Amino acid sequence: MSNGFTGEAASLQLPEMPLHDPFMLAYQPTHTYYLYTANHGRLSGTEGVGTMVYKSPDLLHWTAPKAVFLVPTNAIAQKGGWAPEVHEYRGRFYLFTTLHDESKLLEPQPKFWHQTYLRGTFAAVSDSPDGPFHLLDPQHPVPPADFMTLDGTLYVDPAGQPWMVYAHEWLQKIDGTMEAVPLKLDLSSASGPPIHLFKGSDAPWLNAAIHPDAGQLSYVTDGPELYQTRDGHLLMLWSSYENGSYVQTVARSASGKLAGPWQQLAPLVKGDSGHGMLFRTFDGQLMLILHRPFNNARGKLYETADRGDHLEVLRERTDLDAPPSTHLPESKQAN
Repeated sequence: MSNGFTGEAASLQLPEMPLHDPFMLAYQPTHTYYLYTANHGRLSGTEGVGTMVYKSPDLLHWTAPKAVFLVPTNAIAQKGGWAPEVHEYRGRFYLFTTLHDESKLLEPQPKFWHQTYLRGTFAAVSDSPDGPFHLLDPQHPVPPADFMTLDGTLYVDPAGQPWMVYAHEWLQKIDGTMEAVPLKLDLSSASGPPIHLFKGSDAPWLNAAIHPDAGQLSYVTDGPELYQTRDGHLLMLWSSYENGSYVQTVARSASGKLAGPWQQLAPLVKGDSGHGMLFRTFDGQLMLILHRPFNNARGKLYETADRGDHLEVLRERTDLDAPPSTHLPESKQAN
């Protein structure tokens, strides 16, 4: 079928689309939803580590994915391509994605813990959400290079200062943290030292799931995304594990500022679901997209309400999993 918005064929539905760490950009000028994820050559037709994008006019019919970014040969890390995000900022489009190289060990190495190596979020830019994107600095991740980090996201504070908020790996920290680093206005690199936001063990539900006597010591922090509510509260979506199952949760800044302090709220979605982000549809509905399950992941959409000081997940949009003739029944959100 023809979707009528770019001339590209749009015949895929979400259950057919491998989607890990999904990120949605609702681009109003062309009334197009861009759904980014790590590149898979057998799907996009372009081999290489990078980012691919599915496109849709309606969240129901999607184009086959195409590659919009490939890691160049001069980059310091050639593996990963995890958790790509594309943000429109100052008239251009900025891609953040996490790369790693297991051969580049960090010093000092822990004596009784996991090996640590180069891993961090890099920034790339394009004049179009369709790419191609080009790394701003192929030799340096944006967070400190001696930190093992991932899942960087963009936040612009009320004063106009851009920040990269990222997860500092449990592999290096044991108790994983969320941190933020101020950026230069071109988003190419950090403009100052990072600040600590919170640690995984601050979440009571996560702490209750850790059993040191069974050898469980690590607190995973994944997938930050910042959202300012209708009455000015600052929230952060993030993910971790509860008894081996992925969880989509949320925190709230008590001060309304990035520095916090951050209060941990009840998880939004359980059932091996997570790494979610919020966007608004073209008719104004706030939506949460996340992946489920963690392995062989697919994208799941939820209508969400902004309640001022918290979010409420209203319903899973299972009707967007299939064409109108084969809509699945709607289901109530349950943790």
